[in-house]
Amino acid sequence: MGTPGFLPIERFQSLIDTLTDDGFRCVAPQVRDGAILYDTLTGVQQLPKGVHQEQSNGRYRLHNTDSPRYFSWANGPQAIKPLTFAPREDLWYAEVNSDGNLKFYQAPTESEPVAVIGVRACDLAALALQDKHFLNAFPDPYYEARRKRLLLIAVNCTHAADTCFCADTGDGPEVQSGYDLSLHETDSGYFVTAGTLAGEMLMHRLPLEPGDDALYSDARNEVSHAGESQRRRLPQQDIQELLFSNLDHPQWQAVAERCLSCGNCTQVCPTCFCHSENEVPSTSGQSTAHQRQWDSCFTPGHSYIHGITLRKDTASRYRQWLTHKFGSWQSQYDRSGCVGCGRCISWCPVGIDPTEEILQISQSPTGEQA
Repeated sequence: MGTPGFLPIERFQSLIDTLTDDGFRCVAPQVRDGAILYDTLTGVQQLPKGVHQEQSNGRYRLHNTDSPRYFSWANGPQAIKPLTFAPREDLWYAEVNSDGNLKFYQAPTESEPVAVIGVRACDLAALALQDKHFLNAFPDPYYEARRKRLLLIAVNCTHAADTCFCADTGDGPEVQSGYDLSLHETDSGYFVTAGTLAGEMLMHRLPLEPGDDALYSDARNEVSHAGESQRRRLPQQDIQELLFSNLDHPQWQAVAERCLSCGNCTQVCPTCFCHSENEVPSTSGQSTAHQRQWDSCFTPGHSYIHGITLRKDTASRYRQWLTHKFGSWQSQYDRSGCVGCGRCISWCPVGIDPTEEILQISQSPTGEQA
């Protein structure tokens, strides 16, 4: 494969304009309230130019630099999950008609075309997992409608955070599949590669220039270095077997003494899909909506069945999350539910690191290998 075409940084606006002309609402990372979040984009000036980030256990900080790059950071708290699996949405609703009877309606599934610029490899891997759940295992028309109208422009990571371990899970930092276009970022512009027919058609309409072989090699090396710099690791053994054979390990109680059961880890996780369904009546009493909203296995209601909360304490809730994420998913979806993005580490108020918890569980109580 030859060197991809090159989009100079001063022409990046042409990508946004082309997508807008095609009827897409462009969504891209922007700085909001001290974090990088996805929001509607109309111009390059909204992108986080020169922004670097500092992440560690329970810590997330942004720093401004004089770098000309827009994507020289790892990730923010928000993945692309809200664009397909909405945090809150109506599934159906009912209204009182003129005869005084209830009439039921399915909520519309139409969705506007959205082009997401700046998707990372870990989030593409997470989206593939969500596809397995919402398109195959449990087909969901609301998810499907949004997913079909999504165009994904990925950016290969050149700056890994301290919390990243996507190289260890095999999901990054270079994008592998699931994108329409992928970009390798340099100080002067972007090497553009198409991953689908839609991406190829878009690519032909951009003002690309011939790429420089040496610059492209340097860009690829930056991505490789981002992977090599990651220091967090998972135990090199069957983690599913490890967790399920250690359900009474004392580490579950040890982590429960620190865990707040706040659910932050599940809210920022790009693969978690737990939800609750609730009836939301209008104040007029003339209609009601049946809503789905994100939930967490850390809430008491998640395990509430027939008047009994099955997982009453934090230890059992954390064990449920970790064994499902790293264990049960292997049986359900042929891989771990973790893509190594590290968000759960950065956004945990007390800085709990699941890679460290699994490592501790892999040790016997005396410190020997289990």
